[in-house]
Amino acid sequence: MARGAALEGAELVDAAVRSALDKKAENIVLLDLRSRSGVADWFVVCDSDNPVHGRAIADGIAGQLSARGTHPWHIEGQEQGRWVLLDYTDVVVHVMLPDLRRYYQLESLWKDCPRFAIAGEADLSRIAP
Repeated sequence: MARGAALEGAELVDAAVRSALDKKAENIVLLDLRSRSGVADWFVVCDSDNPVHGRAIADGIAGQLSARGTHPWHIEGQEQGRWVLLDYTDVVVHVMLPDLRRYYQLESLWKDCPRFAIAGEADLSRIAP
């Protein structure tokens, strides 16, 4: 398979979310940080059932994006699987156990940013590029 240009922006978000859905991630929320933060343009936050599931979701996302020529700048937490962070610079994916997600409340830290709950692929059409 020939590699194309690395994914960016909404296309990268779309691919990451689709991969998370394929791996049965739950409670997927997309935070649009473009107008509020220099940290990243987008956060994708999702739940995993357990550490093994968290690693599988993160591996699935990294594998799908790598196959499309996009590699993470940094990965953290992969061994433990409790909170795996995949940093694609403009897009940061957080795969978290529900108790950690409740404790750290990332969505509350960015409560003034547009957010999108993603329950299935149909919800992706609501995201503005």
